[in-house]
Amino acid sequence: MSEVPGWTRLPDLASRAVGGSVVWANDEFFAERENLIRPTEPVYQTYTFGHKGQVYDGWETRRRREAGQDAAVVRLGLPGVVRGVVVDTAFFTGNFPPHGSVEATSVEGYPSPEELGQAEWEVLVPKFPLGGNQKHYFGVGVERRYTHVRLTIYPDGGVARLRVFGEPVADPRFLVAGALDLAALENGASVVGCSNMFYSSPSNLIAPGQATVMGEGWETARRREEGNEWVAVKLAEAGTVTLAELDTSHFKGNAPGWASVLGCDARKDPEEWFELLPRTRLQPDTRHRFVVVGGVEVTHARLDIYPDGGMARMRLFGGLSGEGYEGLRRRWLGLLPEGHARVVGG
Repeated sequence: MSEVPGWTRLPDLASRAVGGSVVWANDEFFAERENLIRPTEPVYQTYTFGHKGQVYDGWETRRRREAGQDAAVVRLGLPGVVRGVVVDTAFFTGNFPPHGSVEATSVEGYPSPEELGQAEWEVLVPKFPLGGNQKHYFGVGVERRYTHVRLTIYPDGGVARLRVFGEPVADPRFLVAGALDLAALENGASVVGCSNMFYSSPSNLIAPGQATVMGEGWETARRREEGNEWVAVKLAEAGTVTLAELDTSHFKGNAPGWASVLGCDARKDPEEWFELLPRTRLQPDTRHRFVVVGGVEVTHARLDIYPDGGMARMRLFGGLSGEGYEGLRRRWLGLLPEGHARVVGG
């Protein structure tokens, strides 16, 4: 295609920059599957050999010696309507796949790769021919909201990038009117306890923005005894949590298997902890979101991970109570220099 389609100006729903993740590939012998969704353009350096051969900025499978095909499944960082797909074979010349196809599915929650294998997949782009070292553009006319896409290559080879352009469609169950992140560092929350901080600080959990690498999250040592690891957070002020976000982005072989969130109202009893989010299975390299019911005010929260591992971010969205807002306002005004306090009418 000589002209770049207009739909390429839409967001890339699969990009790592918006939380996308390659959750499965049947083979990645020569080059890692995660390269498929890197937001940067692919690059090539001559004579950069590793233990498995030339290092490629893309996904590359071994040479097949039996019938079949290779595939990779991408969880969209922004679920939505797909308007077009780009399959880029940049720098793959003698090792690109001759054909490919793209399918999509929409599933509830955070399924494992095995569960995704049982999902109902719909064809976005039927089997098509591929060339080496070029971008292939395919418009999509299916009016559906999808959560995952699957790239299949026939029979094997390398693909540098997979771009999935489209329009994000939010799940209204996770749109909480007037909610703020009660656990955010920038809103005044702080870590007040932690069982283990061997690799990185637990304060990273509540830092602004998304983690861009694993080192920007919280990671524990490997636990060799009974029990589990945890982090306790003093919230910005008293409030009611309505949505929890537990983000394991970048943690692949070291994500926790499960997590739970407890709450405490230290104004009443600092020793009494109760369940906000029950113990829940987690997936590696995934931004999980859970609706929290109960409507109980809390001043502190505790994240328990089982048994150990790493977490990129924890967000606890909700609303400040009237007392909580006033407490936050009093503290802010009390800490302002006199001149500034006069300006804001304190």
